[in-house]
Amino acid sequence: MRRLFPVTEETAAEASGGAVDAGDAGGSPRGAGSADREWSLDELAAAYAYPEQTNGRQEVWLRANMVSTLDGAAQHDGRSQPISSAADMRIFGTLRQLADVVLVGAETVRQEGYRPVRARAEFAAAREAAGQAEVAAVAIVSASLELDYSLPLFTSPLVPTLILTGAAAAPDKVAAAEKAGAQVVVAGDGMGVDPARAVRALADLGHHRLLAEGGPRLLGQLVAAGVLDELCLTISPMLTVGDAQRISGGPSVGVPRHFELVSLLEEAGFLFSRYRRS
Repeated sequence: MRRLFPVTEETAAEASGGAVDAGDAGGSPRGAGSADREWSLDELAAAYAYPEQTNGRQEVWLRANMVSTLDGAAQHDGRSQPISSAADMRIFGTLRQLADVVLVGAETVRQEGYRPVRARAEFAAAREAAGQAEVAAVAIVSASLELDYSLPLFTSPLVPTLILTGAAAAPDKVAAAEKAGAQVVVAGDGMGVDPARAVRALADLGHHRLLAEGGPRLLGQLVAAGVLDELCLTISPMLTVGDAQRISGGPSVGVPRHFELVSLLEEAGFLFSRYRRS
């Protein structure tokens, strides 16, 4: 990560009255000091750390991580990889290593060819100290349970893959998921999943550091339900035109949700923003 723009009280005040200053005429970012270098994984982990425990208790915190082009596309040809970058993937990997569970919609699993989270030696000690499992579990949100159980998500995860579904899910589909080694979690009264109930169900399983990776429909549901605490949004310096989805989709909320900027980082024209619910 290079040319970083940490948001301090000073820069946040500036941002509230206009754009964050991108640096002086020589290209050095304001307040970045020696930030024109690649950050270590430890520095990235510290920058994206989940809120600390309060009163000795870990609060549930749901963050989402998404990428968007300048013209609002969340994908190109149905996938996010073409609009990403090496730095974006570095942050993506770091966020996964900080989380207890990765929440993803079934359609995104199918389109992106999702794989289980892999263990990384660089994060092993920190995860152990935090009382976390070796890796984050992947939790798939699916009403139909129409999933390919030959995928590595089911054949070779280090921890069991979770499937969040509704109480009305077909019993034979539930049985097939459990036979494949998945842990089925009921988080809704009908066919679908209730976002607030899903968050509670994951917390009941000991997962408090939650990371949602999309897709747009799932993120839209989380926003509409008011359960999203934080959004990590990469702005890709690309234009794609087309009719790709935005980062969130679904019916409009009655009143726009307001989030405040926490930090803003930059590398090679990619902006890595972090917003928290205000």
